[in-house]
Amino acid sequence: MREFLLLGVSLAALCATPVLAQVAKANAAAVATLAPDVRALLAEWTGPYGGVPAFDKVKVSAFEPALDEAIRENLAEVDAIADNPAPPTFDNTIAAQERAGKALNRVMTIYGVWSSTENNADFQAVQTRMDPKIAAAQDKISQNPKLFARVDAIYKARDTLGLSAEQKQLVWIYWVGMVKNGAQLTPEAKARVTAINQELAGLYAQFSQNLLADEDGYVLYLKAGDLAGLPQSLRESAAQTAEAKGHKGEWGIQNTRSSMDPFLTYSDRRDLREKVWRTFYARGDNRDAHDNTLKVIPRILQLRAEKAKLMGFSNYAAWKLQDEMAKTPDAAMALMLRVWPAATARVHQEVADMQAVADQEHANIKIAPWDYRYYAEKVRKAKYDVDMNQVKPYLQLDNIRRAMFWTAGKMYGFTFTKVDGLPVYDADMVTYEVKDRAGKHVGFWYFDPYARAGKNSGAWMSDYRPQQKLDSAIPAIVSNNTNFVKPPPGKPVLISWDDAVTMFHEFGHALHGLNSNVTYPSLASPSQAQDFVEFPSQLNENWLPTREVLEQFAVNAEGQPIPPALVGKLLASQKFNTGFEVTEYLSAAIIDMKLHTAPQGPGVPPIDPDAFEKAELAKLDMPSEMVMRHRTPQFQHIFAGDGYAAGYYSYLWAEVLDHDAFEAFLEAGGPYDPKMAQRLHDDIMQVGYSVDPAVAFRNFRGRDPKVDAYLRAKGFPVEAAGTAAAGGQ
Repeated sequence: MREFLLLGVSLAALCATPVLAQVAKANAAAVATLAPDVRALLAEWTGPYGGVPAFDKVKVSAFEPALDEAIRENLAEVDAIADNPAPPTFDNTIAAQERAGKALNRVMTIYGVWSSTENNADFQAVQTRMDPKIAAAQDKISQNPKLFARVDAIYKARDTLGLSAEQKQLVWIYWVGMVKNGAQLTPEAKARVTAINQELAGLYAQFSQNLLADEDGYVLYLKAGDLAGLPQSLRESAAQTAEAKGHKGEWGIQNTRSSMDPFLTYSDRRDLREKVWRTFYARGDNRDAHDNTLKVIPRILQLRAEKAKLMGFSNYAAWKLQDEMAKTPDAAMALMLRVWPAATARVHQEVADMQAVADQEHANIKIAPWDYRYYAEKVRKAKYDVDMNQVKPYLQLDNIRRAMFWTAGKMYGFTFTKVDGLPVYDADMVTYEVKDRAGKHVGFWYFDPYARAGKNSGAWMSDYRPQQKLDSAIPAIVSNNTNFVKPPPGKPVLISWDDAVTMFHEFGHALHGLNSNVTYPSLASPSQAQDFVEFPSQLNENWLPTREVLEQFAVNAEGQPIPPALVGKLLASQKFNTGFEVTEYLSAAIIDMKLHTAPQGPGVPPIDPDAFEKAELAKLDMPSEMVMRHRTPQFQHIFAGDGYAAGYYSYLWAEVLDHDAFEAFLEAGGPYDPKMAQRLHDDIMQVGYSVDPAVAFRNFRGRDPKVDAYLRAKGFPVEAAGTAAAGGQ
């Protein structure tokens, strides 16, 4: 199913019956009475290859009336499908839903873009009002008794209807989606679930807005004497930040990960490192107007637990994982706890190495969380003779983008050609047409590279339109979004190695969407079980450190390629600091699962997020020299929406698949082995959700996944070779 509502595409193809024709006629008449700005949001996309989003026509004031009308249209379409007097068939019930809701999907796509990239005060006011309405509409569809009766009848008879395997999978997705969202509940329980979902939608918006306020509202301004240790590229970007915020002649460190990470890595000023660290990890936790800990998180957890119990599950995690690859919280937790001891043992080794360096320098300190990145970089230099500041000049943003395109060409035969004239929502956005080996149009790729006020921090992929070929061939439109500081004119953007890895990761999501080759939009990549959807993106990270990429695209501003000796040192250091990386992530994933399996309900006090986090990490013997990658008050993955709630484990689950799959390439003939690339395309990338994820991986690898390759990639001991880790049935 697509994001937002259960339903997918267009009413135009539904008008074969009089009742649906009447709905279409009524909808058209209603739209004709609306203001031009509202009609622009509702209108079919125009332009090449099925049209493109009309970003240049968007006005925030139009979102609310456009959403109201699109929701009304979609509900009318659903009622027409549910009330159809003809016996339920795949075409008049399942395929009909795939064809419905086109206007809503268009508006929701742009609404989602604005919520993550153009989120100003005016939009936030709209979001606060509309998110509960959107949640209510979702429930009205998923809990529609007449619609579910039709879907249920088809589901029960699916093996006797002559359906294709793809059609059977789509029937299952609709059925399990409606059941999971309360279709079988009593009317009273349905009403309560609807009320819960509306309240949650408001809380999610509040959480996100609080976090954005803490990120946008604080900048550490530095004087010239505060810059010791900072590389020139970081100084330049910090100067740009300060000037943009009216502090010309100073240097600004923003309260975002992309600013925090490099500052903590290179600043010689321990007092300033501590200040930046404490400010960053206190986001959403300052007991002020933007606090997430006192009311927002506890209430979200209470409502989720209540919803799960209404659905017949002991906790929210059990409800959430019922249709994922892991199936149960115990299975997800078992994998995490298998890796945890090896990860924390490595952290203790890393800290000992760092402490030794600090002692040699007579720093007279004990390694603290704000020291970890700084001294880890010193250890990297000492152990591997590689200074990431020496690497960074060879990591130009434009060249890394070119490297991504090149690997996509090697693996999937794609070419990317820049196109001008497509509507964009920011002047710095760039757009590319994607074609396959035969020169056929595959889709469009949009890139939004720079940070700005109102844009979420971090990096992500957006799916503007899924591929489908239900009534005609509709190509995909995808985007990648990053938050680099815009450079002065004529200057390249230099990025860190971690940033380059992140770019390959998010581009992997985009490639998943561009490779999709299914009939029905709800099955298109990257729609997947959540603990599988990160697999193609994490797999794509493996092509960045290949010599083929580094020798061609790691080039400095003078056009000189990275020296082979430096490449060798960089590759030799790939297992460095894995204790920190895995423990930082895994601690957050474990706390996510514990929060969503903790007792909730009458007689149980609301969870205090800070106290819970502290107590549970103590039980795990969390190393004191570091913290979770996302502390609970700023854990946007799990509290700014349902997305990764009780699902943050999925990055580890998918990474097990990723390393196992990449070893298949190495066993076959190398990272770019053409036969393995074809199998990856055929068995994983093109099938979307038309094939069960466990079956898809088994088709590719010839067996269920094993954890061994993941452990080897991290430099951890392989304790039980051959043990299946994920996805077995």
